[in-house]
Amino acid sequence: MTSIATGGGDEGDTGILGSGRVSKNNPRIEAYGSVDELNSEIGVVLASGSPPHCDPQRVLAPEIQLQLTKLQSLLFDLGTDLAQPGCGSQSGPSTRITNKHSDLLTEWIHEWEAILPPLKQFIIPGGSLNAAHLHRARTVCRRAERNTVQFLKEAAEGHSAIVFLNRLSDLLFLQARAANQSDGLSDVPWVSEV
Repeated sequence: MTSIATGGGDEGDTGILGSGRVSKNNPRIEAYGSVDELNSEIGVVLASGSPPHCDPQRVLAPEIQLQLTKLQSLLFDLGTDLAQPGCGSQSGPSTRITNKHSDLLTEWIHEWEAILPPLKQFIIPGGSLNAAHLHRARTVCRRAERNTVQFLKEAAEGHSAIVFLNRLSDLLFLQARAANQSDGLSDVPWVSEV
């Protein structure tokens, strides 16, 4: 059996899909690394909101579980797009994540908006544990979006990644609100201390 501990990255570089090596702080690595971190955060949401890890009264809504499970696979595809040099360029391979995936997220957003009460003030992360985890995933998503914007400004690759991540952060915000509602809690209002 081959070990994953090859020592290949001991000098601070890493292999990328196709060929070649780049520094581990390369914008490409930052982009897909942030997407990988987001995927892990979503894994935490799913694990902490599912039996036997949680209080039976605090189980994550089935609709959220189904969406997050699908999103984990889509995020893996997105990371693969970002990791592959030339992906989305005119002469490179097509991206796996396309506008149809962003459109799916938009549909989900509209579905949540239809059942959640409209916000009348700003809210801060919190409420139920499920909501807090979803808010944390949302902030990691925003970082992944910023890192992806930085990378794609430098690379000549055409991606739907930015739109997808922008929609995803909106979806996670609504799912956090839905988690609070499901747990019988109100969103936590922002109250200025100034």
